[in-house]
Formats: sequence, C-alpha cells, structure tokens
Amino acid sequence: MAAAITNEILNSALQQPEKDRARIAEALIASLDIKTEPNVEQAWQQEIDKRLSEIDKGIVKCIPWEEVRDRLYKNTHAQS
Repeated sequence: MAAAITNEILNSALQQPEKDRARIAEALIASLDIKTEPNVEQAWQQEIDKRLSEIDKGIVKCIPWEEVRDRLYKNTHAQS
C-alpha cells in the first residue's frame, strides 16, 4: 500500500512546473537526516565564493548548459 501512495505522490510531483519540482526536491533532500562533517557547509560556501570570484574576475569562462548538454550528448553517442 505504501508503494502505491509513494508512486501517486511521485507522479503528482512530476506533473508540477519546474520551479515547484525544484522546491519539492530541495525539501525532500533537506528532510533526510544526513550526517556531515562539521565544517562541510562552510567548506562548500568557501568553494562557491572562490568560484564566483573567478567568474567575476574573468579567470574562468562559463559555458551555457545547452552547450554542455550537446557536448555530452555528442561524446556519449560517439563512443557507442
């Protein structure tokens, strides 16, 4: 019975707009009681700040998701 309810909830969630699905996913992930090292969040924030700084300074160039996706698709199908 629980599996049927889970599938119903999942199917309903998948029908929602992208923004709402992201909120649902975030809430579900946050609800998991994942034990992390004490300084993990701080380390991630430092990494994010470092990468944003590199972007702002022009040290790295961002690639649009569509281009990355196309490259991955081509590489995956070239190996087949």
